[in-house]
Amino acid sequence: MNRRRGYALALAASVLIAGMGAARPTPAPTRTPSPSPTPTPSATQSDGTLQILTYRGYAEYGGTSPKVNWVGNFEKETGCRIAKLDTVQSAKEMEDLSAQRPYDVISAGPALAAKLIEDKQAQPIDPAKVSGYDDIDKRFRDMSTVSGKVYGVPYLWGYHEFIYDSTKVKGDLKQAFASDRVALRDSPLTIADAALADGSAKDPYELSQDELDRAVALLEQSKGRTYWRSPIDLVQGFATGSLDYAQATPYYRLLLQKAGKPVKALQTPETTGWVDSWMLGVNVPDTTCAYRWLNWVTAANAQRDAAAWVGLAPANAKACKGRAKAMCDLYGRGKKLDRVAFAVRPPGDCRADSGECTDYATWGKRWTALLAK
Repeated sequence: MNRRRGYALALAASVLIAGMGAARPTPAPTRTPSPSPTPTPSATQSDGTLQILTYRGYAEYGGTSPKVNWVGNFEKETGCRIAKLDTVQSAKEMEDLSAQRPYDVISAGPALAAKLIEDKQAQPIDPAKVSGYDDIDKRFRDMSTVSGKVYGVPYLWGYHEFIYDSTKVKGDLKQAFASDRVALRDSPLTIADAALADGSAKDPYELSQDELDRAVALLEQSKGRTYWRSPIDLVQGFATGSLDYAQATPYYRLLLQKAGKPVKALQTPETTGWVDSWMLGVNVPDTTCAYRWLNWVTAANAQRDAAAWVGLAPANAKACKGRAKAMCDLYGRGKKLDRVAFAVRPPGDCRADSGECTDYATWGKRWTALLAK
């Protein structure tokens, strides 16, 4: 068992024993990287250094085990130095930081990736310069290709499922949305999950105004539910008995089951997922070290370690052995991916200005209004 999973499982068990309070925002059970070297004044580098923005656990800095010290090993083997390593907990924090200053490389989710491309804050990547790029699942590669240009190197992916306490409820998707004892992800993209539950939309990320209204109406049924930013809220909620349902990844279902909680996953024909990809900043004067980083994080061994460390699946199929095999088996591969509606920034391929579909800004306003009620 890897150290992070062992830590998270120990935390889950301690929550069960200690009987902590109701779910509330808390730090995620991940290690915070050691302080980065002092950054140079320039926002982008041409002196063999990099400035990186990523999620906690995606690029660990420090530690005694080489399997969780990707940054240190990268510096040692490539000669490039990480001048700044900013890590965040949520997609909202990622978007806020990316707007404050430029970075050389960013591990962006689908909504932010589309925004960076639209705002011309990301430059195309030459896949010929990324060894192992062809080892990445073609479906994932296609998700980061816009108008024939590659804008991201897929890294880790996952999907959400609805878990429930089998001793309290039978498990029904619409009942989950109606319940006050449910925790949903705090993101406008959760509207897509509601659209799937409603069943009226062909594509959960391309919603007409009527379909958007129906999805939000489903979310408005309950005013007492929890909206989580840290997955540890789910562990606490089921540990204390305050939750009957939750939107979670299979990894956290596994943690709860190993901690002795009788949680199961609802069987649904379709679910929502996402892929995080590494993107190249637009104002990088010398991309040498940036491409060395992209090569590093594309390699099977790096993705294997990252997947096992954070509890997600690797985009590189060759990483699905050894330490990462359990994650690949947990999330499934091949035809199982057909049931995952991978996220895009609404309205996706639908033209919002034609009146067909609502855009992400509209989703964001509806989500903000929902949380304010």
